[in-house]
Amino acid sequence: MNHLLHVLLLLILPPMLLGVINRTKAWFAGRTGPPLLQPYFDLLRLLRKDMVLSTTTTWIFRAGPAAALAATLLAGLLLPLGPLPAVISFQGDLVLFAYLLGLARFATTAAALDTGSAFEGMGASRELTFACLTEPAIFLALLVLARLSGSLALGTMLLPLASVSSAGAAPLAMISIGLFVVLLAECSRIPVDDPTTHLELTMIHEVMVLDHSGPLLGAIHYGAALRLFVLGSLLLQAGLPFHADSGWLDGLWLALELLGLAVLIGVVESVMARLRMRQVPYFLMGALLFCGFGFLLLVR
Repeated sequence: MNHLLHVLLLLILPPMLLGVINRTKAWFAGRTGPPLLQPYFDLLRLLRKDMVLSTTTTWIFRAGPAAALAATLLAGLLLPLGPLPAVISFQGDLVLFAYLLGLARFATTAAALDTGSAFEGMGASRELTFACLTEPAIFLALLVLARLSGSLALGTMLLPLASVSSAGAAPLAMISIGLFVVLLAECSRIPVDDPTTHLELTMIHEVMVLDHSGPLLGAIHYGAALRLFVLGSLLLQAGLPFHADSGWLDGLWLALELLGLAVLIGVVESVMARLRMRQVPYFLMGALLFCGFGFLLLVR
């Protein structure tokens, strides 16, 4: 039953997070905004459309979105959702979790480079450059969680954090800040990227998917929402405890916290401007330092 609830949350909830972010930004701007379920309608519309494929692309272009979506979904199955156990769990799966997120990025950038477009190559270059700072931050955060729990399996290293001692409070707070910055960067949110912009010279993620259409574009958008869900779940379990005792209450508590995180992201995007491109590495370096110092507090 718990595994079924885990899978249902993983498959159904991610687009809702995008709807909450859009409604929050609309409220700050004094607009009504799109319906909360608009991301679901957009995905269904894309699935019904035909694909337009360039003659210069190969099978890599078509396989990229599916591979990225599958890798992100598998990463979500490795991650427990609150006290709900992970569907797949084994010692050392934290390494597979991080590399699955990296594999999803590789598939997306490979599909972008396969088009031969200079604009998409520029976006892929920026994406991979910033990943050099976000991926070490994720690894350091996972090392902090492993050190506190004494386990190398995500299914167990996250569950006991609700009762962690006061000595681990400061490291958890530091990696929570770092993971929030990483989430903004990995999910192409302001102040790192703007998912609604159409200016090629300033885009990062969106410029890589300019040639995708129909179901391929739908897979990319759903994969992006799923990535937000997975990283948001990791952040919440690192920084906030879960107190419910029954499975469905656990799932409801996590869902409410994820919706609250979506509201927070919408607030951040409403009160902040996008950083200049040359300032983004300094912003991500801050996340790396927060996670690094959190780890040093445990090994001093």
